[in-house]
Amino acid sequence: MPSHAPDVVYHGGNITTLDRSRPHATAVAVRGGKFVGVGSDAEMLSLQGPHAETVNLQGRTVIPGLNDSHLHLIRGGLNFNMELRWDGVPSLADALRMLKEQARRTPPPQWVRVVGGWTEQQFAERRMPTMEEINSATGDTPCFILHLYDRAWVNAAALRVCGYTKDTPNPPGGEIQRDAAGRLTGLLIARPNASILYSTLAKAPKLNPDEAANSTRHFMREMNRLGLTSAIDAGGGFQNYPDDYRVVEGLASRGELTVRLAYNLFTQRPKEERDDFAKWVQMAKPGDGDSFYRMNGAGEMLVFSAADFEDFLEPRPELSPTMEPDLEQVIRILVANRWPFRLHATYNESITRMLNVFEAVNREIPFDGLHWFFDHAETIDDRNIDRVRQLGGGIAIQHRMAYQGEYFVDRYGASAARRTPPVRRMLEMGVPVGGGTDATRVASYNPWVGLYWLTTGRTVGGTALYGESNLLSREEALRLYTTGSSWFSSEQGGKGEIAIGQLADFTALSADYFSIPEEEIKHVESVLTVLGGKIVYGAEEFLRSCPPLPPISNDWSPVKHFGGYHNAKSGHLVTTTHRCASQSQSREFSLWGGGTGCDCFAF
Repeated sequence: MPSHAPDVVYHGGNITTLDRSRPHATAVAVRGGKFVGVGSDAEMLSLQGPHAETVNLQGRTVIPGLNDSHLHLIRGGLNFNMELRWDGVPSLADALRMLKEQARRTPPPQWVRVVGGWTEQQFAERRMPTMEEINSATGDTPCFILHLYDRAWVNAAALRVCGYTKDTPNPPGGEIQRDAAGRLTGLLIARPNASILYSTLAKAPKLNPDEAANSTRHFMREMNRLGLTSAIDAGGGFQNYPDDYRVVEGLASRGELTVRLAYNLFTQRPKEERDDFAKWVQMAKPGDGDSFYRMNGAGEMLVFSAADFEDFLEPRPELSPTMEPDLEQVIRILVANRWPFRLHATYNESITRMLNVFEAVNREIPFDGLHWFFDHAETIDDRNIDRVRQLGGGIAIQHRMAYQGEYFVDRYGASAARRTPPVRRMLEMGVPVGGGTDATRVASYNPWVGLYWLTTGRTVGGTALYGESNLLSREEALRLYTTGSSWFSSEQGGKGEIAIGQLADFTALSADYFSIPEEEIKHVESVLTVLGGKIVYGAEEFLRSCPPLPPISNDWSPVKHFGGYHNAKSGHLVTTTHRCASQSQSREFSLWGGGTGCDCFAF
């Protein structure tokens, strides 16, 4: 029991703690941002002093705050307000209508951008848009639509802005598609890497720093709506350190982060990766910061020659013969300076070669408990899982197969897909495993899609990938997104459970995750998200407790008009009246999805 009275007591809940010593509770007491009591209503309410707050959880199912071990949150935040999200939209007809509406309201020189998070398998029509449909919907407004990391459609207006013509040469690793007459079709194809997709999107206008800060806050609110309280940022293409980190650093310094963030540094310069990391180990130290914003290490890109992109529509890429010496010189720097690292690795063939490098370095400079891990590892075999274990590593898995499973089956067969990735086997062999999404481009940022995929083995299109031997129970899957992910930022024991001494991060859910039908798991949201004991998001009966955000800084923003991840409960544009606790009067507004959360910030 706490030695001092708590600041706040949350009671009346159905709490799954994930603490094996006390798996269930109805109330928690919080002081100084941490749990100081977990137990029954009577026990916790008896601790409160005269100034403690109390919040009734209204019988809701409560779980620890979700932690995404692989989310491109920094890059996603810088761009969120500019992006039209097709995540979860049920039909191509709906998606094209949204595209047309957004093109009409987007002012020059801005583009309409649909930047990943969707697959044609989610659409009722089971097909991608055509270039004719895109051009018809967007007219003279430049438009870029990214599909996973395999292709992008660029309309005629955007081709002109980019300066792409029939004479523009194909860049290395990419194709600017042409028809039989040599005319540009508007399709950009990653063959075999995504550089052409990155570089084309980089030609679009950016938000200014104030707008980018606003965008990042709204993106974090979207994460809170889905129950996320922590994430590990995996860097990303065209995400340069330290320039592109200044916005989130400013938010952290002002206490405006509503998602705890551990960040990794991702090299940006082919053939100069060693110089990048040699410089960075002098500039930053893993663990620098606090529980809200901290430096985590290197990756997920360490050297460009080790990038085996996961485009299952294309054959497996063969890594360069220079991969081993390129990677070894970077790993030596990182291990010698005790920098944790992560490395993107899809295929077992790549992982074998990478582990050869790690083992060679380890013989001379012992890893000795250093936290390192592979991201993805879809086709890793048992031998390599054991090699990861022996080197003290982990594996961060993501729900990319929920979006690309059909492509994998078409190329490699249903038998190979049954253990892609072999999550159950990783756990059986004692390797740390963390759950994540790899959002916002190659898959959606909705963690509930990941929990659905882990527990049912099905894609968003309904294809069954796995048998019982590679499925997790709902509690096991939840552990990957909470306690499991905490290992990957070296914070195990500090968060991920509702337990005395851990960070007071938790979420009350819109439905009972543990008992609802399987298909409803994808649609679970938060009705109350708490970070460090303080409410950062509220909906439904907790709506009046939801802290306000400043208005979205651009009236034309797609987020203002359509929101983020599609709300399946009310998948149409509605007009409603809402009184926000932070406002003095009601007002009428349109909101995609029905508006059950605090959306006063949308004005």
